[in-house]
Amino acid sequence: QAHVAESGGGSVQTGGSLRLVCTVFGETSSDLCIGWFRQRPGKEREGVASFVGGGTISYADSVKGRFTISRDPAKNTAYLEMNNRKPEDAGMYYCTAASRLPECIRMQTTVILDTSASATEFQFWGQGTQVNVST
Repeated sequence: QAHVAESGGGSVQTGGSLRLVCTVFGETSSDLCIGWFRQRPGKEREGVASFVGGGTISYADSVKGRFTISRDPAKNTAYLEMNNRKPEDAGMYYCTAASRLPECIRMQTTVILDTSASATEFQFWGQGTQVNVST
């Protein structure tokens, strides 16, 4: 059974940096798309960044220029480098992955349009990793 695991969460001061790691186990499809979502206190789960297809990368407007998503296919791992953290970036960060094209398209669209996603919308979800930002 394939599954996803995140790591790297923690506390960081405003303006600081943090790197999250997402590893996909049991799914090695070359069509795998990976995304990062977050749920901030009192808000719905929202898209942050996605890596779809052969390298199409998308970001939510709120993180453009500050966050960078990257991927290491050899390790089946993706990263989210978060720089210049703001207090509003605090929340639970989730990694999601899918190998089905319609889900990958929907994942990318969700990120670009800054809309919400349910916990069952894509094929695989991690348990989440908490990120706190202190002032």
